[in-house]
Amino acid sequence: MFAIIRLRGEVNLRPGIKSTLEMLRMHRVNHCVVVKEDEHFRGMIQKVKDYVAWGKIDDQTLTLLLERRGRLSGNRRLTEDFLKENTSYGSFGELATAVNSGAASLKDLGIKPIFRLHPARKGLKTIKKTAQQGGDLGFRADLADLIKRMR
Repeated sequence: MFAIIRLRGEVNLRPGIKSTLEMLRMHRVNHCVVVKEDEHFRGMIQKVKDYVAWGKIDDQTLTLLLERRGRLSGNRRLTEDFLKENTSYGSFGELATAVNSGAASLKDLGIKPIFRLHPARKGLKTIKKTAQQGGDLGFRADLADLIKRMR
């Protein structure tokens, strides 16, 4: 699974990139979505790479996102009680493992597939350069670190 975090706003945004961000359900800065690793999403990520940070997400980081930022319809908080009563998963860790392996889908379980994050603690380096150039945009091998700072 890929996690994608929007880091840049809408000023001077080309219409094609704006529509791609809308298809990814990334309407605001600091929104994070978790998507499958397939060629369709790879193409969308490639198109918006100058506005987002993205990378592979591990089970531990997805567990953190579900615990702290998981929401149900009606903007209710996702709890372990809800998981035990309405799904076959007993904890956030089990759900994260199932979602990461592709056995379950957040949308099918009634969980919103978007996570609203805080701005990064200690700030971002720059949103004008890629991670390889010393900034924060583009592919990041250490995306878990950024997500933990934005929890």
